[in-house]
Amino acid sequence: MAVTATTEDRIGYITLDRPPANSYDRTFIEELGAATDQLDSDDDVRVIVVRSSSEKFFSAGADVKNFAESDADTNNDMVRLAHRVFDRFGAIDKLTIAAINGHALGGGYEIALACDVRIAAEGRYRIGLPEVTLGLLPGTGGTQRLPRLIGRGRALLLMTTGTSVTPDEAARLGMVDRLVPAEELTDHVREVASTIARGAPLAIAATKRAVHRGVDRPLAEGLQIELDELAPLFGSEDGAEGMAAFLEKRSPEYQGR
Repeated sequence: MAVTATTEDRIGYITLDRPPANSYDRTFIEELGAATDQLDSDDDVRVIVVRSSSEKFFSAGADVKNFAESDADTNNDMVRLAHRVFDRFGAIDKLTIAAINGHALGGGYEIALACDVRIAAEGRYRIGLPEVTLGLLPGTGGTQRLPRLIGRGRALLLMTTGTSVTPDEAARLGMVDRLVPAEELTDHVREVASTIARGAPLAIAATKRAVHRGVDRPLAEGLQIELDELAPLFGSEDGAEGMAAFLEKRSPEYQGR
């Protein structure tokens, strides 16, 4: 399989493994969707990490040869499928983290963009959306997610020139959320994911929903969403446990109730 789902210590891992560059076809996208659904339905999993088995590539995006050999209807159908699958990363309650260790280009970077958080390794690889150089556009979320992340002007400049950037530049622009030494990426991502996995799952899910639902709305609407998400937490067992643990100076034990 090109995409597998595994679990360890309440962390779900989606591993991309289609040598040499994790370029994807329809089967890859279907497997990515199945892996996401599997981990989302596992109540023991609290956070999901998307990672690559390759030392050089996170993902080079869609398989261009496959696109070139297929008709327009087939290509558009696969892109629509990719939209549905990538949208799942933001729609599920569990936080999703992209661990970028190598080239993340085109649809490969769009996988990372669809995740809630992007943690990248330092290195000499490239990150970007070069689809315009193929006479196309970033069609699996790039034209919408990148401007929301780094601003319209910067995003348009990158996408219309097809420019890719180094990890350092990506971090400066906000294309990735955190940059760490390459040899520390695996341990750092595991530490971040473990911290989230130990946290209050209801509160984390509510925080994610409040951000995703409210950030692009007028402030007043966003603040109302925040209040709506907070209200049930005061009546939850986890809320009572968190406050009791704070007052008793001990570590909380959250159950997701």
